[in-house]
Amino acid sequence: MGQVKNILFIMCDQLRADHLSCYGHPKLHTPNLDALAARGVVFDRAYVQSPVCGPSRMSYYTGRYVNCHGASWNFVPIRAGEMTLGDHLRPLGVRSVLVGKTHMRADLSGMSRMGIDPHSQVGVRIAECGFDPYERDDGIHPYSGHDPDPAYSDYLRAQGFGGDNPWEEWANSAEDEDGTLHSGWFLKYSNRAARIPAEHSETPYITRRAMDFIREAGSQPWVLHLSYIKPHWPYLAPEPYASMYSAADALPVVRSEEERHDPHPVYAAMMEHRVSRTFSEPGVREAVMPGYMALIKQIDDELGKLFAFLDEQGVSDRTMIVFCADHGDYLGDHWLGEKDLFHEPVIRTPLIIHDPDPRADATRGSRCSQLVEAIDLAPTFLDVYGGTALPHILDGLSLRPLLFGQQPAEWRQHVVCEYDFSFQDSRIALAVKPRDAWMRMIFDGRWKYVLFENFRPMLFDLQSDPQELHDLGASQAAEHATVRARLHEALFKWARQPRQRATVADGTIESIQVQERISEGGILIGYWDEDDLAQARARFKPRFAATNPLVKPTLDRLTFSSTPEQEQDHA
Repeated sequence: MGQVKNILFIMCDQLRADHLSCYGHPKLHTPNLDALAARGVVFDRAYVQSPVCGPSRMSYYTGRYVNCHGASWNFVPIRAGEMTLGDHLRPLGVRSVLVGKTHMRADLSGMSRMGIDPHSQVGVRIAECGFDPYERDDGIHPYSGHDPDPAYSDYLRAQGFGGDNPWEEWANSAEDEDGTLHSGWFLKYSNRAARIPAEHSETPYITRRAMDFIREAGSQPWVLHLSYIKPHWPYLAPEPYASMYSAADALPVVRSEEERHDPHPVYAAMMEHRVSRTFSEPGVREAVMPGYMALIKQIDDELGKLFAFLDEQGVSDRTMIVFCADHGDYLGDHWLGEKDLFHEPVIRTPLIIHDPDPRADATRGSRCSQLVEAIDLAPTFLDVYGGTALPHILDGLSLRPLLFGQQPAEWRQHVVCEYDFSFQDSRIALAVKPRDAWMRMIFDGRWKYVLFENFRPMLFDLQSDPQELHDLGASQAAEHATVRARLHEALFKWARQPRQRATVADGTIESIQVQERISEGGILIGYWDEDDLAQARARFKPRFAATNPLVKPTLDRLTFSSTPEQEQDHA
């Protein structure tokens, strides 16, 4: 009773932590997520491994840092063969199912090299981050010439919303009184209402598809990844949500003129990205914020329906619920748009976990201030189902001790975030080679240090400067130099950790005696003669040396040279 059977793994795209009422937003009330927080744990310092969709999600799905799984930007696939949640959980009898977005690009060349049919069950799982897709819906750019997920397009057409791309023309367009259509991709129209009635928009549709799966799931335990496209742009919501908020309800923009005075070169180049220049113009943020907030409100309403459905289906008391986001959104803060650097609005994300296990009763309605990372979910899920810990594969830590009110003796002292800006205009503007366009951040709960190739670092003190308006990366103060050196070494130590030996567990290595390793297969290195081997026999038992005909007679003789006590020790 009360033990976890299923996991509902909910992710929003581009959702800032500070835009939920349980995280402090004064005007945007999210009562259903607040209720989830009241029966679970709110993690106040949860960080993603990258500020952009693809690499962040791949870290969630693999439990590994970006430099391990290698998917450094949106169009860079994780390698075929990279272990994901589904690969870890299937041997434990758990289905891993996708409803919604992954932003995954399939490693088609890798599958071709290994002779894997992309349309086979194995190929589909590789292409879907290890999930079995119940329904994938990533959305799509309107000018690409393709529809979004065909199922959603077919659904819209069946409801009478036609056109070449009903996703664009109905769900993401506004209409004037004279019938003129305006695409929601243009920020100017973000405070308009989408043409689509609310019940047919993407968030309710994908929620109903999650309900369909749960209704059909049967008795096998499942992890359902319900991955909403919103509140990612286009920032266009249907009524009644579109009229719920005005620019006056938005949080104040966080930026200062000092940030534009002699900024870090990479930061300066990113302020020149088109989206950053646009968000820095007067009136733009005011137009966008009502739509962004409305989309979040709609998500909360739909989650209320979903949570009630779990109760109706009688599965709530056996279902862990995890709510998170792949990253945040600058929305004009720090003179930036999108999500290309490491400020808090982008990399600190919401994380709420309800664990129905009775051991979690002590923490219900509490907040956790430990530093946690996106990579912690994969080992947490493995822990839920009794799987063996895999620290040689999974970089994260199980969150269950924190959910049970325990304080682990050894918890991380830093979080790490990585970004590859080689695909951005800023790299071209700075004449940086793609291999030098990596930046990495390490944060210890107070000091945030950002390392670049060929440029000075950035440094922020979130204790005295919580809004990160003052870059101390070039400060000559002794204290700041000391902090930079300390965090630089901490980041270097993190980088030195071996993360590619994923095929042999550390415990396996530790359990094999040195002499056993070098005697595998009868390969005897360094022994003088048979008597030398006989002496070693008293300390170890070669497992495969007997297959060597030149060694077997010696081993036969050694069988009688050990005392019964020694044989018991060897066994």
